[in-house]
Amino acid sequence: MKIIPAIDIMDGAAVRLRKGRPDEATIYSREPWTLARTLADAGAACIHLVDLDGAFSGRRERGVVERVIAASPVPVQVGGGLRDRDALDAAFSTGAGYAVLGTAAVKDPGFVEEACRAHPGRIVVAVDAAEGWVAVEGWTETSSVRAEDLAGRAADWGAAAILYTDVTLDGTGRGPNTAVTAALARTLGDRLPVIASGGIGNLDHVRDLAAAGVPYAVIGRALYDERFSLADARAAAEEAAC
Repeated sequence: MKIIPAIDIMDGAAVRLRKGRPDEATIYSREPWTLARTLADAGAACIHLVDLDGAFSGRRERGVVERVIAASPVPVQVGGGLRDRDALDAAFSTGAGYAVLGTAAVKDPGFVEEACRAHPGRIVVAVDAAEGWVAVEGWTETSSVRAEDLAGRAADWGAAAILYTDVTLDGTGRGPNTAVTAALARTLGDRLPVIASGGIGNLDHVRDLAAAGVPYAVIGRALYDERFSLADARAAAEEAAC
């Protein structure tokens, strides 16, 4: 399993939220571009960058995103508020390696399907779920779409991957929803890789995901709180997968 460190930006700073709530934000760096370089130097193969301002209000932090991408020697997958063609084109014009589409996959599936066809291998569909139902609009609304149904659609569209997050666990450190994540990975098989996200708080959580056959995991708060290092996480994932 490969580890992807996450950087969430809000008001120009690198932050982490608890359960996606902007009023429960912890600031970790006022220079997220420096953080990206540090993570890449520590062995990250990719950076997961979320523009929370774009997700919550549509006011995208394009300048900060550009600086993070310019500072990172490894590909950056960008998400947060990418809900139409202009926003998607803007993300790719800044140099994003991948774009993460979430709300649009529920509210404008035709656009996301078209995006997958137009940018093969570069569109990640975010499946953010609470009790099995997909959450949208920066996790402030719950849709009538089941997580497994959206994952199946993403596979049909030709997405590069799905990013599965249990929003009730994100930022808590209590552990990811390993059972559901692994079930999605088994169901999708070779059609579409699954990226686990949300809740990883210790190395046993990393080992559990790797042992369950999940190919990728995004980690944020646990790295910044120094519960373990990126090197520790990579080693734990390799150990469990053997």
